[in-house]
Amino acid sequence: MSGLEKILPAHIVAAAGVVLNEKDEVLLVNTYNDGWVLPGGEVEIGENLIDAVKREIYEESGIDVEVGELICISSNTATYSGYDGVKTVPTKVIFDFICQKTSGLIRGSDENSESKWFLKNQVLDMIKTPSNIERFKAFLEYSGRPMYLEYVTRPDFELRNKRCL
Repeated sequence: MSGLEKILPAHIVAAAGVVLNEKDEVLLVNTYNDGWVLPGGEVEIGENLIDAVKREIYEESGIDVEVGELICISSNTATYSGYDGVKTVPTKVIFDFICQKTSGLIRGSDENSESKWFLKNQVLDMIKTPSNIERFKAFLEYSGRPMYLEYVTRPDFELRNKRCL
């Protein structure tokens, strides 16, 4: 094996929330690239999942939350050519939680043009990215056991595995 480059498996870890307010409406953020999505993002070095969910939701929307149950673990196993010196962008694992708004005034951010509350039955009409649609469906289908999703997003979306854990 000498002379061959060994590439170790790597995952980007992300966390997101299905945020509910006192009217049982769902918070979505309108990103510049993917349209309306659930608020969330990458976990930073030294940060735990719960703190990452709280931070990401606040950064993107101005809303503070209490983080509740884990409802979905998604594994995007697609890799693609990197950029800015990164050879290959690794796969991504996303942990989705049910969150309850505790305080804050809704607003947009540097990452999204606006944040808005939607009725639950409107959300699937607003989200356009197939992976985000599947993740929200996991919330709608939540029965007390988290859903596991495996999919690829490139070159086209393909749901490869969906099951309760």
